[in-house]
Amino acid sequence: MAHCYVHIPFCRERCSYCDFFLVPGTRLMEPFFDALLQETEARLCEFGSEPVASIHFGGGTPSLAGPRRIGRWLALFSDRVEIKGDAEITLEANPEDCRKHVMEEFRTLGINRVSLGVQSFSGRKLERLGRKHTPDEACQVMQEMLGLFGNVSLDLICGVPDEDMDEWHADLEAAISLQPHHISVYMLTVEAGTKLQREIHRGRCAGPDEGFQAEAYLLAVERLTQEGFMHYEVSNFARPGYFSRYNSGSWRREPYIGLGPSAHTLLKDGSGERRKANVASLVRYISAPYDASTGYELLTPEERQTEEVFLSLRLGQGIALQQLQVIHRQRAQWLEGMLEKFMLEGFLEIRRGRVRLTPRGFLFSDHITQTLLPS
Repeated sequence: MAHCYVHIPFCRERCSYCDFFLVPGTRLMEPFFDALLQETEARLCEFGSEPVASIHFGGGTPSLAGPRRIGRWLALFSDRVEIKGDAEITLEANPEDCRKHVMEEFRTLGINRVSLGVQSFSGRKLERLGRKHTPDEACQVMQEMLGLFGNVSLDLICGVPDEDMDEWHADLEAAISLQPHHISVYMLTVEAGTKLQREIHRGRCAGPDEGFQAEAYLLAVERLTQEGFMHYEVSNFARPGYFSRYNSGSWRREPYIGLGPSAHTLLKDGSGERRKANVASLVRYISAPYDASTGYELLTPEERQTEEVFLSLRLGQGIALQQLQVIHRQRAQWLEGMLEKFMLEGFLEIRRGRVRLTPRGFLFSDHITQTLLPS
């Protein structure tokens, strides 16, 4: 089963916390799409004969490209690559860009899932994050999108400077009341080179409080599971049947092909597993889309095992105990002791032969995963 990611690196402007590869403004949108079509043509052979299970337009703000450009790419792709009849085709969008008639055009093109960057229903938090929509606009757009699409996701961020538990609880309840199919909950991180980092460094605001973020995250797990959402990945919650297929596929290390600047690819064939990354430069990408990547790297068995452990422990289903035992067969007693230690601390559980992190364990997932990686 293969998946496709298309990176459209344009935003109206960069948010204060964002370090994704993107370009403010849309001046180069047209030459970018010309290059994207050229790269797609050049890489069609990589998709092979297996039908594509999901397409994810990410960014950036891919909805800024408009239906004409997205439709142009979909026409080329669907004419040359088999797409499953029930494929998930996701478009990321921001509330301020979701004009109903435009989103109706996207739906006509085959977009069947929308992921909205709501982030908060608090005007104060939205201003601190540098978002351009209002709480009322977010609610109105969510309701409109739920009327248009059968699968709608929204993002929330917790741990914004000066946020308190009442404000976070209100965000959760507002999101739940709208009845989306999927909710992603992210703890704010301060990335190097961002406006937020500079503001914190200059003393204009406090950094995220890790204790508050932990409490807020556990509240989100509690409330969302109470409301019938399944906690299927460390940051993601979905109603049954609405897991993100693209994200789930990449976490399970199913083959995926990334198009556009900075996009990543993982291929599996008779020669093993290969990955590559496209250049993180819009100018270079536009000038040479046929040569957009750094070249393929063949993964060693140790690298594959490391990725499997790291990604599997992000998932609610965890990793098979037998798989960990095979990886650590030279130090079985050590593994048994570490698993027992983490269980006693309440960080993981073993059920039906699978090792899974608990909600509290997800808070320490980097440390736990690092411990259980192949030595």
